Amino acid sequence: MSEDDDGQSDEIITEEMLWERIPEVEGIDRANTYYELSARIYARGQYDEALALAETARDIYAELGSANSHDGLAQAYSAIGYNLNQLKRMSEAADAMSKAVEILRETKSPMAIELACTLGEWWYSSKEYAKTIECMDECVQEHLVDGNENGAANDLHLIGCCYRELKDFDKALEAFGEARVIFKKLKEVVNVARCDQKIAYCLTEMGDGEGALAAAQKSLDVFVTAHDHHRETYSLLELGKAQILTDQNEKGLNTLERVLDIATDGDSKDFDFILEIERRIAGVLIKLGRTEEADEITRRLTSISEVMED
Repeated sequence: MSEDDDGQSDEIITEEMLWERIPEVEGIDRANTYYELSARIYARGQYDEALALAETARDIYAELGSANSHDGLAQAYSAIGYNLNQLKRMSEAADAMSKAVEILRETKSPMAIELACTLGEWWYSSKEYAKTIECMDECVQEHLVDGNENGAANDLHLIGCCYRELKDFDKALEAFGEARVIFKKLKEVVNVARCDQKIAYCLTEMGDGEGALAAAQKSLDVFVTAHDHHRETYSLLELGKAQILTDQNEKGLNTLERVLDIATDGDSKDFDFILEIERRIAGVLIKLGRTEEADEITRRLTSISEVMED
């Protein structure tokens, strides 16, 4: 038998031993066994089975109701959350993780902040922006108390993204600005540029073309220098929007056409993004008096929109 075969055999025996242990143990040992089995099966990618085992562990920990079972109950809820996340049941995953965070915060566990940050990202993925803000506000304070400025800056960036989605651009600007100050202090050049790109977006929405132009250019300079072509595309879009807002229509058109070239280069097409760019190009063509070209773009976009809506 090879060394690899021997390792695989040990792993199988270990799992078999866990299954055999279940009828022989009670209470917290039984809950721990279900939790360990859940973790092993999660690692194999069998998320439905791992979820059922984690839920069984949770039920046992909850029935015990003792101080000794609090950490186990939190672990079980977090395991349920991770499995639901893998199964793309994001809202349920966030609900489970929020229970884990609540328990860990009550016991002042250092694991609370890590899981709370994960929870915030899950709430954001579920488009629960108000819940994300509430969660991340606490994370900012905890990170600052712990001296983790990078963590606090990332929390603030996510808060800014939430306010942007809610179209509360004043609060979004405040959050991105605070994050930018910390990232700059830490010399996190790319993260400073990420803030600048989103600041440009907010300023454009608020009608501040000059401010948006400056912020977009700063972000673009970083991403071009870093050869970060993905982020460069979005900075170019903000630059083009700001140029149009400041009546630099020819420049804005050229910039948007560059963005469109990048967005359509390659086999994978993000049609939502492409349609946004084309609509903006049509808008600036009308400003330039090139209505026939704008009408042709609008006609094409109508056909594509009908397909996407169906």
